[in-house]
Amino acid sequence: MPARDLALLTTAALEAGKLARRYWCRDPQTWEKPDHQGPVSEADLAIDRMLRQMLTAARPGYGWLSEETEDDPARLGAERVFIVDPIDGTRTFLEGDRSFAHALAVAEAGRVVAAVVFLPLRDKLYSAIRGGGAYLNGAALRTSSRSALDGASVLAPRPALDPGHWAGPVPHLHRALRASLAYRLCLVAEGRYDAALALRDSWDWDTAAGSLILEEAGARISDRLGDPLAFNTPVPLSRGVVAGAPLLHAEILSRLA
Repeated sequence: MPARDLALLTTAALEAGKLARRYWCRDPQTWEKPDHQGPVSEADLAIDRMLRQMLTAARPGYGWLSEETEDDPARLGAERVFIVDPIDGTRTFLEGDRSFAHALAVAEAGRVVAAVVFLPLRDKLYSAIRGGGAYLNGAALRTSSRSALDGASVLAPRPALDPGHWAGPVPHLHRALRASLAYRLCLVAEGRYDAALALRDSWDWDTAAGSLILEEAGARISDRLGDPLAFNTPVPLSRGVVAGAPLLHAEILSRLA
């Protein structure tokens, strides 16, 4: 079933990319979400509707969890659930940047079993099924083998390097950032960066797809306290994300306050 689900997610992601292109750089209508949750656009909503119709029609027994759909507690009783971010990096999308992503996953018993992250304007399709490896456009991925945190290249927002987050001196890092958390996790899976940090609480739709791709590439991922990520919980949030090569991941956790 995971292989069939991956094929379905891939088809859906490619369709999402076609739809996103129709809105990109064409001044779509936008709104601000309540509680400073950032912008949402008519493109997000159109892609969400398309994905929900396509995916749930193909798998009517699956639950549904999406950033742009009002949460339905019925998902908690489903054996499998789709976890979707129609546009991860909406602000980036609206600014005309190409680094937004569509993040689609299937979770079963709290674990992601199939995942796709697609960047349509960069022609990058990341994919994985549990136990089957991770791929970028069909080529196998392997994460960095770096073991020392100081000097590592890390994707993280600037506040993650505030001294209050660290038990000792702040590590010396080569910091970079991408708006899409799913893309950040995939870049670590790809080995282009050594680790990724997101110390604020993170929604399932931002982390689910990228987490499996990263794990299948040989990296480790946990919340900021070192506990495994669990998906499709009543409140679909994790206590941040720490991701990286195995030894690097362990050192990050040991140095965080």
